[in-house]
Amino acid sequence: MESAGTPSALVRTERRGHVLVIRMCRAHKRNAVDRALADALDEAFNTLDDDPELRAGVLTGSDGVFSAGSDLTADGDYVTERGGAYGLIRRRRSTPLVAAVEGPALGGGLELVLACDLVVASATAVFGLPEVRRGLVPACAGLFRGPRALPVNLARELALTGDPFDADRAYEAGLVNRLTAEGAALDAAVALAARVARNAPVAVRASLVAMDRWLTAEDPLGWRATAEAVATVEASDDLAEGVAAFLEKRAPVWKGR
Repeated sequence: MESAGTPSALVRTERRGHVLVIRMCRAHKRNAVDRALADALDEAFNTLDDDPELRAGVLTGSDGVFSAGSDLTADGDYVTERGGAYGLIRRRRSTPLVAAVEGPALGGGLELVLACDLVVASATAVFGLPEVRRGLVPACAGLFRGPRALPVNLARELALTGDPFDADRAYEAGLVNRLTAEGAALDAAVALAARVARNAPVAVRASLVAMDRWLTAEDPLGWRATAEAVATVEASDDLAEGVAAFLEKRAPVWKGR
């Protein structure tokens, strides 16, 4: 049995049995998250968390794009009360969430992926943290969830060079659980979520919570270290130059201060 709902024009949800598919629909902006998209995502994640009939979720993008992360014109206005940035980054969940990635998952887009529990990606997927190219730092847990999900040197490469890597490398590094052909990530992610959902709900939730309690034991330190990094770049001339260069579609001229 399938049913669909529309929390807003920016997010479409679809129930597939006990699985909720959450699709970002701001493809004309590469699914970059602004206030409106964050609120729509938050509403969808609230449904996933609160409906006892839902046992797993799938987060995906649209039109060949997962997400380009933060909409820089939003000026940081994409934080929700319950979920934090993008409605997800600081959310405490007990319902498993699978990322289904087609195309770019960059910056906050990768941080959305890192906030999920399992990852399915097609051959078109591209992952990266390009913030340093704009005078920024990954502010949505990429600086500590990255090294937790990836080999440390690969996480450093992502954060320090800003260069992306492809789906094959992500799969080999262990970030991706299932690698599919182009266009097949969503169906494979739903199948994986359905495998989770057919198990005892109490046992699944308890297992996820227990693992997350261990994995997130250092999160307070990670958030403090990230806040210090953000404060450093916010006080720099490079930040203003990086954002201006991005919006003006030109190469930045760094001052290094």
